[in-house]
Order: sequence, then C-alpha cells, then structure tokens
Amino acid sequence: MGVLSVNMGTRKHYPAELKAKIVLEIFKEEKSIAQIASEYGIHPSVLNRWRNTAVEKLPSLFTDETKNLENMKSEYEKKIQDLYAEVGRLTTELTWLKKKSGL
Repeated sequence: MGVLSVNMGTRKHYPAELKAKIVLEIFKEEKSIAQIASEYGIHPSVLNRWRNTAVEKLPSLFTDETKNLENMKSEYEKKIQDLYAEVGRLTTELTWLKKKSGL
C-alpha cells in the first residue's frame, strides 16, 4: 500500500498520494471512517486528523498565488539590478585604484 516503516517502534509514514486518496474517500461519505480505517489498516483517529488538516488547508488552495509569485519575481529582479549596480561601482573603483597605484 505504499507504507514506509523501518522497524517496530517507529512511526509509519504514508505517501501524500495515499493520504489524498483516503481523504477523498472520506469526503465521498460512501463508507464510514471506521470502514476506511479497517480497509487500509490505519487508526480512525489518524484518518480524522488527515481529514481535519485537509479541511483547514482547503481555503489556501484558492488564494491568489499569482500575486505572490509576481511579488517574488519583482523582488528578485530588483535584487539583480542592485547587484549589477554594485558590480559596476566596484569595477569602477578597482579601475581607478589600479590607475592610481600604477599597476
């Protein structure tokens, strides 16, 4: 089923795809959480936690990511321009110092 576990006493880690599949089954409400838990061998409280996490994070899926990306892009471009300006200033200073020192 895609369950990752090293040995007894360690936590089981489930792939995100499996969690999403199970949470979608829970949302369909065709089976009870107890039935789904039995089917996958996962404790019902874990499934309830996954469902609650999905419900909490659902609104963030619909936020305007493009605004966030545009802000990051403009900040990145400004940083590049600042760095090019700094390189130009330092190159000019180096040239001036080389002329003054006779190198």
